[in-house]
Amino acid sequence: MGLNNNLRTEVEKIMTAHNYSDYKWIDPKRIVVSQWVRMKCRFGCGEYGRAGACPPQTPSVTECREFFNEYSEAVVLHFQGLMDKPEDRHAWSAKINAGLVKLERAVFVAGFEKAFLLFMDSCCFCKECTGNRKTCQQPRMARPAPEAMAVDVYTTVRQVGFSVNVLSDYNQKMDRFAFLMVQ
Repeated sequence: MGLNNNLRTEVEKIMTAHNYSDYKWIDPKRIVVSQWVRMKCRFGCGEYGRAGACPPQTPSVTECREFFNEYSEAVVLHFQGLMDKPEDRHAWSAKINAGLVKLERAVFVAGFEKAFLLFMDSCCFCKECTGNRKTCQQPRMARPAPEAMAVDVYTTVRQVGFSVNVLSDYNQKMDRFAFLMVQ
């Protein structure tokens, strides 16, 4: 059984206090974890093997699936952005991710000890990532993106009513999603 309405309301108050209003609740068992997502990381992302919160530094696809099955409630947070230059997305992401770490902490301190956040983009706090969790310069802030945890973001967020499509160029508004695992 998931969070009762009083506890859900408590988490929503915390999200509102941190200025998050574009979100939807999801049963974590509905989060789609797929091997193809890991393959896209491995063969198509320049951060694979170079970022400490990205594969292969993250759990296996099977371990990711097990992780989500330990939860009964999660929140999908939606962010939209339109950048003047493609490289501006890193600063935009870092600012949002820094706020999300604070949100996770506030939910944790409110008594939700299992609170864990998946960033809306890869961890980008450091100019130069060491590529290793053991030598991470920001270990208390670093979190994986949903894709780093093998989440099929497209299928998952569509299940709860968000619209998302593959973009053909940087002149289009981006839709990004973070996942706050709660209970």
